[in-house]
Amino acid sequence: MTEKKAPNTFDSDILSDIQEIITTSKAQAIRSIDFQRVLMYWQIGQRIVVEEQDNQERAAYGIGLLKKLGEVLDSQYGGGFSERSLRLARQLYLTYPIRNALRSELNWLQYRLLIRINDP
Repeated sequence: MTEKKAPNTFDSDILSDIQEIITTSKAQAIRSIDFQRVLMYWQIGQRIVVEEQDNQERAAYGIGLLKKLGEVLDSQYGGGFSERSLRLARQLYLTYPIRNALRSELNWLQYRLLIRINDP
């Protein structure tokens, strides 16, 4: 005869399984958000390089453009859109011009470190 469990008790396996599901899902959500941030900066860099600079590495007005964009975007959206951030976004696109080369396993901080390496 199987033993009946009290209504408020459960097998500890189900608790650990559900805890693992929650932990894994939260970690995947964070990675997804991190990668979306990378894609956002890549698209910003693409827009600056391709559209505003006619696909040239530097435009004569690029310095002033990034400064002005940074002021407006930083005040509108908060941190993360300063002139410095826009320069990093631009460099991300120049370093990885093919979007599919971006790896979802890497976050924005890791890409910021990678794009500073001068050796291709």
